[in-house]
Amino acid sequence: MQAIVRYFFKLLEVLVVVFMVAMVVMVFGNVVLRYGFNSGISISDEMSRYCFIWLTYVGAMVAMREGGHLGVDSLIKHLGLRGKKVCLFISECLMLMCNGLFFLGTYKMHELQVTSISPVVGISMIWIYGIGYVVGIVMGIINLRVIYRLLAGTITESELLQVVETEGLAYAEKQLQEAKA
Repeated sequence: MQAIVRYFFKLLEVLVVVFMVAMVVMVFGNVVLRYGFNSGISISDEMSRYCFIWLTYVGAMVAMREGGHLGVDSLIKHLGLRGKKVCLFISECLMLMCNGLFFLGTYKMHELQVTSISPVVGISMIWIYGIGYVVGIVMGIINLRVIYRLLAGTITESELLQVVETEGLAYAEKQLQEAKA
C-alpha cells in the first residue's frame, strides 16, 4: 500500500513538472508568435490558464503530504506535549472540514460545470474544476491519516509541529541558540 501511495505522489510531482513545462512552452511560444510573426495560438492562452489551475491544486496536494504548507508555530513550539497534540487535532479537524466543504462545493457545482463549455478549447469545464474532487479526497485522506496516527499514539513529537522551516531560518535559529549558550 505504501508503494502505491509513493507512486501516486511521484505521479503528481511529474504532473507538476508537465504542467509547468506546458505553461512555459505555450506562453513563450505565443509571445514569440505575437511579436515576431504578428499571429498567435488562441488555444494556448486558455490551456495555460487551465494548466495553472491544475498545477496549483496538484502542487498543494504534494506540499500537504510533505508538510510544506505555510504555518505559524510561534505559539505551538512553546506548548507542552499535550498542548501540541490538542492543537494538531484541532488543526487537522479544521482542515478536514475545509476539504469536505471543497469536495461538497465541487459536487454542488458539478451540473453547472458539466454543461458549461470553455470558450476557446470547447471542453466541459468539469475537466478544469473537477480537480476539486481529487483535492478534497486526497487531502481529506491525509488529514484522516494524521488524526488516526495522533489518536493511536504513533505520531512522533517532531511531527506535532506541522511547519517545515526553510534552511536560512533554521540556520539563523541555530546561530541564535549558540549565541545564547
